Amino acid sequence: MKIKLKKSSIGLKPDQKRTLKALGFRKTNQVIDVAENPCVAGMITKVEKFVEVIK
Repeated sequence: MKIKLKKSSIGLKPDQKRTLKALGFRKTNQVIDVAENPCVAGMITKVEKFVEVIK
């Protein structure tokens, strides 16, 4: 599963910033490939306003 960071992490709550970092994001518009499992699904749900899922 591929996910893309749509918005900047500036101004986010600290736990949301840590979640984006744990997913592997460093820049806006960056696309990363992650394994599809319940842990990652929960992380995506936590920051769903800022990421886009590309299947």
